[in-house]
Formats: sequence, structure tokens, C-alpha cells
Amino acid sequence: MVYIVDTHSWIEYFIGSEQGSELNKFLEKGDSKFITMECCLSEIKSFCLKNNLDFNKSLDTIRENSFILPVLREHWLNAAAIRLEMRKKIKNFGLIDAILVAKQQELKCKIISGDPHFKGMKNVVYIGA
Repeated sequence: MVYIVDTHSWIEYFIGSEQGSELNKFLEKGDSKFITMECCLSEIKSFCLKNNLDFNKSLDTIRENSFILPVLREHWLNAAAIRLEMRKKIKNFGLIDAILVAKQQELKCKIISGDPHFKGMKNVVYIGA
């Protein structure tokens, strides 16, 4: 199985929360592939800067456990339409969230997330509370 790991899940993993341990279970299985979209790296770096954490260490962990994929023009354009549609149901559904959905639809994979915006969505493994 292929999974896209969102920012929320990586942050929970780095802080060692219960949600993060759920992501760790997936990573330890070793029978799946994981993707991190490069736009998530900016969000993760922002979190690290805000919390005095070593971003390079976090980036190394992400590289060791997932493939980092670029966000292409087609993803941004597809995400605009996805976000518009999603905001009819979920207020404040973000553009980065929509990028993940665009890539998920392209690859026909699943997203791992604890972000409440993803709760109850099809093709999402929700690890939130």
C-alpha cells in the first residue's frame, strides 16, 4: 500500500504523541511505501522553528521513511478545485490539504492524517482522537 503522510502526522510523530505512535506502527511494518509532499516540509520547518527543534534531524527522519515528492503545477491547479469543493463541507479546508487530496487521487493511495479536516474522508487513515 502507498500512503501520503501529512504534516500533522509527522509532527505528532516527532513529539512522540499517541497519534505519532500510530504513524510509527505503519512505518515499522515495512510493507508499505510512504510519500511526503514537499509543501509539507515548509509546515514542518515552521513547527520546528517555533518549538526550537532541529529541522534537519526531522528532515533526515522524513527522508529515511518516505519519498519526498514535488508539487507540480497540475497539483496546484487540481487543488484549487478540490479546496473549493471541500469548503462546501469543511470550513477552512486548506490548500495544502487539497494538494494532498490531489496527489492521493492521482496515485489512488491513502492519506495518513490526524488533522480533523480529514476525519471521515474516503481513502484516509485517520489517526486523530
